[in-house]
Amino acid sequence: MEYLSLPAQAALWGFVAGGALLLGAAMGYFLNLSKMVSSSIMAFGIGVLISALAFNLMDEAFKTAGSIAATVGFVFGATLYGLANAFLSRSGAAGRKQSSAVTAGAAASIAIAIGSLLDGIPESAAIGISLLDGEGVAFVTLLAIFISNVPEGLSSSVGMKAAGKSASYVFSIWGSIAVTCSVSALLGYLIIGQLGPFYIGAAIACAAGAIFVMLIDTMIPEAFDDIHALSGPIAAAGFLFAFVASHAF
Repeated sequence: MEYLSLPAQAALWGFVAGGALLLGAAMGYFLNLSKMVSSSIMAFGIGVLISALAFNLMDEAFKTAGSIAATVGFVFGATLYGLANAFLSRSGAAGRKQSSAVTAGAAASIAIAIGSLLDGIPESAAIGISLLDGEGVAFVTLLAIFISNVPEGLSSSVGMKAAGKSASYVFSIWGSIAVTCSVSALLGYLIIGQLGPFYIGAAIACAAGAIFVMLIDTMIPEAFDDIHALSGPIAAAGFLFAFVASHAF
């Protein structure tokens, strides 16, 4: 990737992470995956994300700006995401990460897409910010976000297809969101990179707080609902995988 500028790398990796939504949408629209498979993917992604939050994002925020910036950023991100997610859940997006979700109509489909966008913006910004140290993208963070996005695109496309939406409609929505994720990663690099260490650390922690609340509010309940006791061991495997990967790359 040395031949690409850092802003171009941020945009590329943001699109890769957002592209997982397209992959999940294709799986949901064209394949008939069991809830066991899709929820197992989600549970594994939960473990990977938890590891990335603890050993990558929050650790990086602390090293960059100290505990105050990390705390302020985390609280802000968690609060902002929690409020926005509560509003969207009442609008029909509560089950956007559920593999068996079926949209009730056009309004719910739009709410699901907006909810996915809400998830993607802080995640992609975190990817862009991870390039600020000049050592390349945070591989574990990228992997965690990619894995977690697959079941989201899958669940939503299942619902949209059941509601009679065409393939062009479904993939234009998810393609647009993937592009937005790319732009978010680019802006995360360009805008946050121009600020001082305190704001960089706070921004990293803000993304971590938003992702953490997303895990608690959406991913963990949906994974448990479908595979119950299996969700814990599978998530543990994801956590261990990410922990080992974070020390290997």
